[in-house]
Amino acid sequence: MSTASMGLHNRKNPHVRCRRCGKYSYNARKHRCSHCGYGETSKLRNYSWLNKDINGRRKN
Repeated sequence: MSTASMGLHNRKNPHVRCRRCGKYSYNARKHRCSHCGYGETSKLRNYSWLNKDINGRRKN
């Protein structure tokens, strides 16, 4: 067996569809969603630096 052909065997997607937010951000190994935080916390994942206003200023 050569290394080149064995290198094609690791193409499984680590992220699957999240049951809470519906995005493909749920990490099957870590058991947490990187988008909404499902599996890690009961609150939705939200940071102040995620949302910007129309004119570029931060929303509170």
